[in-house]
Amino acid sequence: MPFLIIGAVLAILVYIPSVWVRHVMSKYSKELEDAPGTGGELAQHLVKRFQLDGIKVEETDPFRDHFDPRDQTVRLSPSNFNGKSLTAIAVAAHEVGHAIQFHRKEKIFELRSRYLPTAHALNQAGVAIMWSFPIIGLVLRSPFAVGIVIGLSLLLQLAGALAYLIILPEEWDASFNKALPILMEGEYVEEQQVPKIRKILKAAALTYFAAALANVLHIGRWFLVLRR
Repeated sequence: MPFLIIGAVLAILVYIPSVWVRHVMSKYSKELEDAPGTGGELAQHLVKRFQLDGIKVEETDPFRDHFDPRDQTVRLSPSNFNGKSLTAIAVAAHEVGHAIQFHRKEKIFELRSRYLPTAHALNQAGVAIMWSFPIIGLVLRSPFAVGIVIGLSLLLQLAGALAYLIILPEEWDASFNKALPILMEGEYVEEQQVPKIRKILKAAALTYFAAALANVLHIGRWFLVLRR
């Protein structure tokens, strides 16, 4: 029973941030009649304004908004690339914020390039070990050795989840040290819209945090399966 309670708590911790992020993005996705341009057009404008030479802007798959440093491209989902909503405006500015970090070679941008591949690799290694558990159990035939293998898998996945949390400062910087001042000082949004923009930018910054919690839930789910 205690393990079921732990699993339920982990599930709540995951879904509260995820649901909140989706709720905020959806709530402010209504088209603005007086918006001067789309999110894609705003991103292109900001790239030119800040002279981010070599940075491109293009449309990508739904819910896949990101800045790709390898291709030096700001990618926006269809609703944000073509939309004229507060969500489109804020997300476009957030992703351009990452492009500014990259173009200025700011130290904070190194968090993603340094730790994101590590987080992914640790998580994948832990999952691979877990999937190979039946074979490992047949080979080792030792409860103690099997326990060590399980512990190693869980530790790798947990380390991967924690590595995702390390890049939070980079996301926060893109939202509140880059996007928000740009939108306010450039008068791209009206004063009464600023509180809503803040919420959207917070949601954009917490995307990786939600992903990290999802990894923790994945670990808890594996643990509950193994307890059976």
